[in-house]
Amino acid sequence: MTEEPRILTDLDGEGVLQLTLNRPRRKNAFDEAQWDALAQALDAAREDAQVAVVVLTGAGGNFSSGADLSSFSGEPPPPRADGKPSAFFACVDAIFAFDKPLLAGVQGVAVGGGCTLAVAADIVYVGESVRMRLPFANLGLVPEIASSYTLQSAIGRQRANELMFTAEWIDAKRALEVGLAARALPDDALLAATMGKAREIAQWPISALVGIKRTLQSVHQAGIAAAREIEDKEMMLRAGSPENIEAVVAFMQKRAPDFKQFRKKS
Repeated sequence: MTEEPRILTDLDGEGVLQLTLNRPRRKNAFDEAQWDALAQALDAAREDAQVAVVVLTGAGGNFSSGADLSSFSGEPPPPRADGKPSAFFACVDAIFAFDKPLLAGVQGVAVGGGCTLAVAADIVYVGESVRMRLPFANLGLVPEIASSYTLQSAIGRQRANELMFTAEWIDAKRALEVGLAARALPDDALLAATMGKAREIAQWPISALVGIKRTLQSVHQAGIAAAREIEDKEMMLRAGSPENIEAVVAFMQKRAPDFKQFRKKS
């Protein structure tokens, strides 16, 4: 049986490329193959003169539930045999190297890497069913995809701190309130509205769109680079830690994690 592609691609006649995360049975959770497929799709779109704008969506009514915890090994992803970065790091490289407008149409679950992927987009539209979460504290981990910078840049320091420290759930109303989304729409109108805005953008010269994005992003490049460096270091320290393992085991067992067992008495 042929496996379904991890990323579905659909380029319309207006220069808008729709990329759809395609693991609906896993709520589009990312495994190595999906990180790799998204990286390749973004790199190809960057080089394709027919593509003016990319719209990122998820299949099956969800955006992405983040990293696939069923494949958790307790270790950070190793480099490839050829010495190149793992699929995850290659995908993060591709996200921040993508120099054309990147829009995200987000509904249903957008958790962890699914949420920080959306935060990395240039414009985010959410559906009424959206449930976003930055679950790094409750997983004993730290942010990734430079979200320790991009989230603060998008919504401000205090709101970013609150969402990161509490790992609270964020609905469409809250996403719009704090600035995680540009607009909130009914689910059945989300994709059409996102594609419509993308086509509105795509009518302009690609060279101008690339130049505009370059000017808008230039002031953020140092912050993104610094965030990625510290996030990678901190993730290496915490991935596979006792707290992280407890969080994942508790998730699999459908129980609350017990982090108090790791606190030392004074």
